[in-house]
Amino acid sequence: MASAVKDSRPGYGQLLRTPGAWTFLLPGFLARQPFAMLTIGIVLLVQSTTGSYGSAGTVSAATGVAMALFAPQSGKLADRFGQRAVLIPGVLVHVAGVSTLIALALAHAPLWALIAVAVPTGASTPQVGPMVRARWAAKLGGSPLMPTAAAFESVTDEFTFVVGPVLATALCTGVHPAAGLVAEAALTLAGGLLFASQRRTQPPVHHGRGDDRPRVSALSVPGVRVLIVAFLGIGSVFGGMQVSLTALTEHIGQPGINGVLYGIFACGNMLAGVACGAIAWKVGPRRRLLVAYGLLALATTPLWTITAVPLLGAVGLVVGLCIAPALITGYTLVESLVPAGARTEAFTWLTGAVALGQAAAATSAGQLADRFGPSSGFLVPLAGTALALVVLLSLRAHLAPRSSKVVAGSAATAGTDAPADTADDERERELSRA
Repeated sequence: MASAVKDSRPGYGQLLRTPGAWTFLLPGFLARQPFAMLTIGIVLLVQSTTGSYGSAGTVSAATGVAMALFAPQSGKLADRFGQRAVLIPGVLVHVAGVSTLIALALAHAPLWALIAVAVPTGASTPQVGPMVRARWAAKLGGSPLMPTAAAFESVTDEFTFVVGPVLATALCTGVHPAAGLVAEAALTLAGGLLFASQRRTQPPVHHGRGDDRPRVSALSVPGVRVLIVAFLGIGSVFGGMQVSLTALTEHIGQPGINGVLYGIFACGNMLAGVACGAIAWKVGPRRRLLVAYGLLALATTPLWTITAVPLLGAVGLVVGLCIAPALITGYTLVESLVPAGARTEAFTWLTGAVALGQAAAATSAGQLADRFGPSSGFLVPLAGTALALVVLLSLRAHLAPRSSKVVAGSAATAGTDAPADTADDERERELSRA
């Protein structure tokens, strides 16, 4: 299962030379593009056919919430039955849902009908990103390349969220209001089936039979629950920044600058992700997460006081630079906290937490902006990260890596085995030592 990667210094070149990596990276990149195109494609289509941003937001939110709630179940099934067995029917259901949603929107169907179709469409969204991360974990095992792989995936995710919305918007505005969703469905079908065909690199299936260890749900691991809270806070930054930047730039009469500001924020995230993967860390992942999250909460603090565009861009860049280390380290911790048979589920819980935090933050920031002014929406990222930081600091003991003696079936001990901070840090150093 684990690839023999022995070079002491992790790097992207070494990572990409991992045998078999490109067989799942290229189709995985193609298949994950639709993830960032779906909600914006729905907003643009529904707004075009109904004339209401409220209706468009409602349908899009229904899709996002369904995606967040059902993604972990998809991950659990993938761990138990294999990624291919879950991905193929999921792709087909999703494409059917998107096609039905397009037809109903163009036929000016009532809002309830659009919402009814949006729920299964979001619930069946293929979770390719977590599946790629699970393949890296299966290939690399406890290798020092795992943080590099997590950084590489974070950069890929950010690139997806830069390219996907731009592509969907260009198609919807330049070709046809439904063109963005048509492209989303086509990419899902082609990329999803191609990714599913790569059987050699998919993680081994853990049925829970013929094994003396009972199956573990990722959610039963205390450390995963702590990470979910942290990722909800990260989602609050994404959602709060999107809405607040839009509201503020419209308020000052420069709506066109919104894309530039959000692009600066996203570029900061990408740059930090690239840097994180190139560094041979000497500090354990738990300590790195606490430091990175503290810096993230601190960076969001002045946002609500800023109205000057250049200064807002500069602070947005700093916020972006702080997000990637927290995201990457959180994903890296999954490998040491969660048994192999539940890692895909764990990754989907974290991805779903970001989506759920983003949806909740977008709604909250919009309401604050309407009632108290555009800058007040920036309080949402501050509140979300501050609350999550309190939880992280209070429950940091649950983020200690599992002892090698802990069996995979013991959910109670999986997150509580190493009580002493000194011992925990030593264990972290062993796992992350380059």
